[in-house]
Amino acid sequence: MSPKYLVAAVLAAALSAPLSAQSVKAGIDAWQRADYPGAVGIWRPLAEGGDADAQFNLGQAYRLGRGVPLDLSAAKLWFERAARSGHVDAQTTLGLLTFQNGDRVQGLKWLKAAADQGEPRALLVYGTALFNGDGVAQDRVLAYAYVSRAAAQGLEPAKETLAQLDKLMPVVDRQKAVALAQAKAKQTPPPSSTAKPARVATAKLPPAKTPTPKAPPAKTPAVSGNWRIQLGAFSQRSGAEWVYKRVSDKPALAGRSPYYIASGSLTRLQVGPFASKAAAAAACSSIGIPCFPVPSR
Repeated sequence: MSPKYLVAAVLAAALSAPLSAQSVKAGIDAWQRADYPGAVGIWRPLAEGGDADAQFNLGQAYRLGRGVPLDLSAAKLWFERAARSGHVDAQTTLGLLTFQNGDRVQGLKWLKAAADQGEPRALLVYGTALFNGDGVAQDRVLAYAYVSRAAAQGLEPAKETLAQLDKLMPVVDRQKAVALAQAKAKQTPPPSSTAKPARVATAKLPPAKTPTPKAPPAKTPAVSGNWRIQLGAFSQRSGAEWVYKRVSDKPALAGRSPYYIASGSLTRLQVGPFASKAAAAAACSSIGIPCFPVPSR
């Protein structure tokens, strides 16, 4: 091909590139020169025309107050418009902002959408919510799968969370989760770390304040026996209930139940069972109010 035709071919290729992509990139170039008003001026008409990258970048400008007044409501509006188009960075940013502002259900909806595309921060936060049953149905195997996928992409908070989960989950469940994570990773490759220049502005969301995995509550061993402790007789049942509330969290009463026994005009408060009279007496001495052992009937 002659040089004349080669130049013509290059010009034709350049002119055939989408104008919006060229313009979003021009806005990023202006942003990187700290010409924030210029960047916003480029992105706004594109965002209003439906360009998801421009919508996300305009949301970042409002979130940071660069080139426009700081306005988190406007930022969320633009992030949501981009998120509805499947823009993974917008879904993640909107999800994290909404989650951290207290609307966990709505935030987790967007974080799940981003996690389904393999975004590591979304995988971490949504996975931790799954583990705790916080705003979503609890599923610890799936939670481990999500967090392990985030850790595999090098996200340090995910590695730390995964180490915590290793201590809280049995090996068999972790093995199931790893198999599940591998299957999901094959279905959805992680987002590329070399994103298109027109994809995002160079203003990133601060690291997510990730919820901490909560250890499952310890199981209280079953107790049995033919003894109780009696904590008094009351003219009103409400008085007996009030006394029980005062002592119900005492370790000596763990796994035991209150009994409100009508006796004429009085209500006797008993708690049990205990295996022996000695065990009941020991409980009495440790709960801090007068009581005495009685056999259960």
